[in-house]
Amino acid sequence: MVDSKLARIMSIAGSDSGGGAGIQGDIKTITALGGFATSAITAITAQNTLGVNSILNIPIEMIEDQILAILDDIGTDAIKIGMLSNKNTIHCISNLLSKINKNIPIVLDPVMVAKGGQKLLDIGAEETLIKELMPLCSIITPNIPEAEVITGKKINNIEDLKTTGQEIIKMGIDNVLMKGGHLKTNSLTDMLISINKVDYFYSSKILTNNTHGTGCTLSSAIACGMGQNMSLYASVERAHAFVNKSIKYAPNLGKGNGPLNHLVNNIKN
Repeated sequence: MVDSKLARIMSIAGSDSGGGAGIQGDIKTITALGGFATSAITAITAQNTLGVNSILNIPIEMIEDQILAILDDIGTDAIKIGMLSNKNTIHCISNLLSKINKNIPIVLDPVMVAKGGQKLLDIGAEETLIKELMPLCSIITPNIPEAEVITGKKINNIEDLKTTGQEIIKMGIDNVLMKGGHLKTNSLTDMLISINKVDYFYSSKILTNNTHGTGCTLSSAIACGMGQNMSLYASVERAHAFVNKSIKYAPNLGKGNGPLNHLVNNIKN
C-alpha cells in the first residue's frame, strides 16, 4: 500500500467535454481528496450543461490497452467505473477485472441516463451490466432511476429505497449505496446497504440546478477513500459530505445543469 496521500485510483469512464462529470469530474475529485488519478476512457461525449450532443465509443482494444498500461506500470489501489455505454465494453471490462487482485476495491456507478435525460447505455446492455460486472464490484452506487431498471421495482419513498436496495443485495452484490436524491423530500437520505446492515447518511437537500456530475463525484470519492485504506463506511461518509459541500458552493456555470465545485475543500466554512 502506498502512502495514503498518493493512493492510485483508476477511473474507467466516459469523457465529459463540459468538465463536470465523467473522467474529468473523477480526476478533479480524486485529486481534491489526495489521491493520484489515472484513467481509461470508454467514450468521448460532446456535452455541456444543457445536455449530450453526441457520443463516440472508444474501440474495445483501446479501452483494454489503457487499463493494461496502467496496471502493468503504475498499478492501482482502487477502481471507479462509470459510463460503459454498450454490451461489448461491459464484457471487456468484466473480463479484465475478473483477473485482477481480488483485494482491489471496485466502485461501480451504473450510469444509464445523463442528467438531461439522454441514454448513455445501449438498450439491452443492462443485463450484461447486472450479470457480468455488478457481482465483481465492492459496491455499486445507483440513483433511483438506475435502481428501478436494475430491479424492475418502483421507488416512491424511503422504505422503497431500502427494500429495493436489499433486493439488489440478493442479486449477489456485496454492498449498495442507494441514493435518495430523486425522492420528493426536504432532506437527502443515502443508504449504505450490506447483507446484514443498513447505514444512513443525511444532509439538507439543496434546491439548485448545479448537480451535473454528482454521481461521478460521489463514486470516485468513495473509490478514493477505499484506495486510501479507509473503511467503506468512512469512505461513503466523506464522499457524501464532499458532494453536498461541492453542490453548496457550485460555481454557477452554464445555462443548464451546472457542475459542482471540486475545489470546495479550499473554501473555509
